[in-house]
Amino acid sequence: MPKPSPREVTVKKKSAAPLGAHTSIAGGTHLAPPRAKAIGATAMQIFTKMANRWAERACEDDECTELVAAVGDTDVSIICAHDSYLINLASPDKVLRTRSQESFVAELKRCDALGLRYLVSHPGNYMDDRASGIARNADSIVAALERAKPKVILLMEMTAGSGTAIGSTFEEMAQLLDLIPKKWRKQVGVCIDTAHIFASGYDITGDYEGVMARFEDIIGLDRLGFMHLNDSKVPLGSKRDRHQLIAEGFIGEAPFRKIMNDPRLASVPKVIETPKLDDHTATDTRMLNLLKSYIE
Repeated sequence: MPKPSPREVTVKKKSAAPLGAHTSIAGGTHLAPPRAKAIGATAMQIFTKMANRWAERACEDDECTELVAAVGDTDVSIICAHDSYLINLASPDKVLRTRSQESFVAELKRCDALGLRYLVSHPGNYMDDRASGIARNADSIVAALERAKPKVILLMEMTAGSGTAIGSTFEEMAQLLDLIPKKWRKQVGVCIDTAHIFASGYDITGDYEGVMARFEDIIGLDRLGFMHLNDSKVPLGSKRDRHQLIAEGFIGEAPFRKIMNDPRLASVPKVIETPKLDDHTATDTRMLNLLKSYIE
């Protein structure tokens, strides 16, 4: 009989609003679930390798079995991976784009081997011409999906809009998604990072309902698969990606209260990527408890 995967284990667990944090895999992926349990998490995001190195790795059967067992001892119902920060599927440099494609395929395969539900990925940097970069990004995504044929759902993350980064507006993200063929379209969705969209100019503090309505009109809430809940160290429209502790930045408490009580987002998994300070467990626990306290 085939062994269950974390995807199969977690799907049996019920959670109206999975909530957690990006969790360290230091010492092995099987050590991430206990860390998630220690902060009271029901959702978890991890890296499957070192995010700032090109070195790839495969996930062996023992690692997958240990992860399944570790998840089974927690209340975690959703596991997501975040891919390498080095990947640029939109680059006009053929060497970098090819290397990025290979790394991206390896990431998709690791996610499937580990049985993860979602993979969050930043759109690339176009470097030369925006429209060409978006097209290259879409082509690279499709080529990787064709090669890996993954079960994991790919979620493209909204960006803060610095430099030549793709995906800082709803229109641009919709354009990228529209270039994905129908064969793969249900396999690809969106991840909203509150700090990113705030930095890119979406005023979730002053016009939460307006921003959500615009997202629904342009992309569609049915394509929102995951959220990163982060306050911002920088002001609205700054185009800079700087995360702050919940309710301690320029976004403030009110939008997070609305998110935690928005029935449209009740089933959307959410994780924090806020600063860890000196005590990772204590800080993440405090942030998650704060978010839970907002629920009415």
